[in-house]
Amino acid sequence: MIKYPLNTEKTIRVLESENKIVFVVDASDTKASIKKDIEAQFNVKVLSVNTLRTLTGKKKAVIRLSPETPAMDIATKLGMM
Repeated sequence: MIKYPLNTEKTIRVLESENKIVFVVDASDTKASIKKDIEAQFNVKVLSVNTLRTLTGKKKAVIRLSPETPAMDIATKLGMM
């Protein structure tokens, strides 16, 4: 389950330069379930999902989108830009 997009200076830089968007997700989610959720919710093609855990126990998912679907469009829909 996707909780919310992460909106920091670093995530905005990655969004613009590498076509990746970062979400905070439920700690029990797998990469496959995150990929399915993103593709269904935003109607985009996901190329890869990388996850990491923060020191505070949150789980972040870095989602790389295909070139034909810019991450900037999703960020604009979510009100990040």
